[in-house]
Amino acid sequence: MTLSEPGSMIHAADLRKSFGGFEAVRGIDVDVRPGEAFGFLGPNGAGKSSTMRMVAAVSPVSGGTLRILGMDPATDGPAIRARIGVCPQEDTLDTELTVWENLFVYGRYFGLPKAEVREKVEELLEFVQLTDKAKAMVDDLSGGMKRRLTIARSLVNSPELLLLDEPTTGLDPQARHVVWDRLFRLKQQGVTLVLTTHYMDEAEQLTDRLVVMDKGLIVAEGSPLALIAEHSTREVAELRFPVAAEGGTHEPLAESVADLAERVEVLPDRLLLYTHDGEETMAKVHERGLEPIATLVRRSTLEDVFLRLTGRTLVD
Repeated sequence: MTLSEPGSMIHAADLRKSFGGFEAVRGIDVDVRPGEAFGFLGPNGAGKSSTMRMVAAVSPVSGGTLRILGMDPATDGPAIRARIGVCPQEDTLDTELTVWENLFVYGRYFGLPKAEVREKVEELLEFVQLTDKAKAMVDDLSGGMKRRLTIARSLVNSPELLLLDEPTTGLDPQARHVVWDRLFRLKQQGVTLVLTTHYMDEAEQLTDRLVVMDKGLIVAEGSPLALIAEHSTREVAELRFPVAAEGGTHEPLAESVADLAERVEVLPDRLLLYTHDGEETMAKVHERGLEPIATLVRRSTLEDVFLRLTGRTLVD
């Protein structure tokens, strides 16, 4: 990765963050280009949130170099915060105010004139499709509406850079797609997006480029398609055999099909055969007299890459 691209919205070199004796971010290099959607993926404890807080100029850097919009957060924090938007993972809306008032009061925090804020509020309500809810109290909104209002609030100062921490966590599929549409429109308008997400399909949908973090380090970087091509195969054949239902293990079966795929992964309930032609692989499995009770051929996804790089063990 290039360590210093001209005009980078975010430039980090050997960036580190420590909490006492624990190093949460262990020396990462990142450059985010103007107008792109950039993602941070990683399990819990990977260092994503610590990195985002440093980028948001609310948590001091422990080591290395960090520049946001060409400025040093250690000395230019207020100037940086005036030009970026932050959409936190948890909605921090004021429940005692209406939808309209939440945006207006937040806009006034930036010292914007009342007339300008009023105009911006109307524009944002239309953008996030909440115009008809302007007089509603926050508690009367659905989860998806609250999320859209939080995104609208992060845009009240017309930021050049928008930071989104898990933007659609807890939303149903319809609400997620509405949020995705709004974020895609922002990108079309030239806003640079930086997001963390646990949803692999969200990363594939929204990001031009991303890094996978694990244990405070970047373990892979590239576009979703490039990462799939580098770390996985074109297709995955999933095989389920009766042995699992009978309390047995797939390990012996894995050995008998190991030569049919580039990689075989054994799960408690199925085998995953990573291959470039799933149907051909399945045919060869049947030629060997093996009869799975259920089969599925699918394309490789970013989730396959993520799990290969960071493991399937749950991290608390």
